Amino acid sequence: MHTLAAPWPLAGAAAEGDRDVIQDALVAIRNHLGMEIAYLSEFVDGRAVFRRVDAPGLEHLIKAGDSQSLDDIYCNHILAGRLPELIPDTAAEPIALALPITRAAPIGSHVSLPIRLADGAPFGMFCCLSPRPNPSLNRRDLETMRVFAGLAARQVQAEIALRRARRERDQALAAVMREADFTILFQPILDLDRMAMVGCEALCRFGPLPYRSPDKWFADAAAAGLAVELELLVIRAALAALPALPGGIYVSVNAAPDTVTSGRLAEALDGTRLDRTVLELTEHAVVPDYAALSAALAPLRAAGMRVAADDAGAGYSGLQHLIQLAPDMIKMDMSLTRGLDADPARRALACAMTYYAKETGALLVAEGIETPAELAALRALGVHRGQGYLLGRPAPLAALTGQRAAAA
Repeated sequence: MHTLAAPWPLAGAAAEGDRDVIQDALVAIRNHLGMEIAYLSEFVDGRAVFRRVDAPGLEHLIKAGDSQSLDDIYCNHILAGRLPELIPDTAAEPIALALPITRAAPIGSHVSLPIRLADGAPFGMFCCLSPRPNPSLNRRDLETMRVFAGLAARQVQAEIALRRARRERDQALAAVMREADFTILFQPILDLDRMAMVGCEALCRFGPLPYRSPDKWFADAAAAGLAVELELLVIRAALAALPALPGGIYVSVNAAPDTVTSGRLAEALDGTRLDRTVLELTEHAVVPDYAALSAALAPLRAAGMRVAADDAGAGYSGLQHLIQLAPDMIKMDMSLTRGLDADPARRALACAMTYYAKETGALLVAEGIETPAELAALRALGVHRGQGYLLGRPAPLAALTGQRAAAA
């Protein structure tokens, strides 16, 4: 038997630990009919490729990924109505008896139902067979099998829709990356004592319509195995703005731990003023190996780059993340900033973060400042720096360079 392709990952078995609906259906119907082999096939280039197989003890005869020419088996004859879907004894069907596979397999009884796509086109077959005739097979057995074939058909349709969505996602992502179809905006970061800009965070906005938020594009890139490539592309575009900014202004860019440890970040930063670059690592991102992360950051930090712990107070790793990362800056998440002037609990956490930053020599940056009351409360707590809509919205580089700047 020819092997054409590896087993097709149907949606029912997409995630480890999930139940495989089609495989379960094959096992159930094979046991119900008392037959030795059950399979789901897909028609590919004139062949039937076995995508799911249940044939305990007969794996040497048939397994997932094997295939047969459609000219040599029953499928085309069943689709054309020349053979019935239910064959209790192949010896009673001249067409079946004439096919070499009937004797070679051998096939004594056979039950097979077409799996059709939404447009009616045949996808493949849902089939059970036995080397022995089985005169007890009847229309009720066929109707039972039709139920299980229907389950398999729905699962196939779901997987086809999923594959189509993935293909469209990957095509859209490839176009965005090929054409750099995104814009870099910059949000000012202010010294809260002098109310002067000392830095800015680079934020990416993607161009294709309808508009989708950046996190969705980066999630698509991660699913396609292109997360590092997309992040590096955005980082390069953001840091290209440095020469246009006053000398004391730094640019803060975001990177996932995987991007840092990929070994490719240094290349992306080559030629950049690292003393004017801040790398933000979110608390939400899982860091599987802090030692590897620290080792990758060490030469960049030695060359002047600063590291910021982003979204501090919003993730699950909390203080452990701060301790392991030992950041130069701590960016307090907007969930703590929002309404802290009227919320003693938020104010207490912000106060604790201020103390932690002071003790570790880090600069504390409050994110999401939107009201004068929040700004006043943060300044009273001794928070060093801040950003938010009250202080400046994300804007193109040309708008940012017109703002009054002060040395960091």
